[in-house]
Amino acid sequence: MISLAAFGDLSALDLGAFAPKPTSYEGDQQEGAREVWRSADGVTRIGVWECTPGRFTADRTAMAELCHILSGQVTLHNADGTTTDFGPGEMFALPKGWTGEWTIHSRTRKIYILSDVG
Repeated sequence: MISLAAFGDLSALDLGAFAPKPTSYEGDQQEGAREVWRSADGVTRIGVWECTPGRFTADRTAMAELCHILSGQVTLHNADGTTTDFGPGEMFALPKGWTGEWTIHSRTRKIYILSDVG
């Protein structure tokens, strides 16, 4: 039997201690994350991530990511130079193969779903 998984209020989830963001190159960024679910085969993972203001590089060449912004303001910079702004309540997908940068304008928390499929 397969049962559903429920996670409660992820906007208030304790993420534990924050640490320096390894791919950050602007600002003294600190991040925290907590995985809340992983598929039995490890292909799909769901979690919560939070980061302080600054800018960092991002690489989704190995997996796709679906992001739902709970709080904060971000700008995503695509490799082609285009940008898109996102804020609370907005959701977006970074397809497998996407590379670019994130600018975090204010402390940001998101729900993420990572998938190695496709």
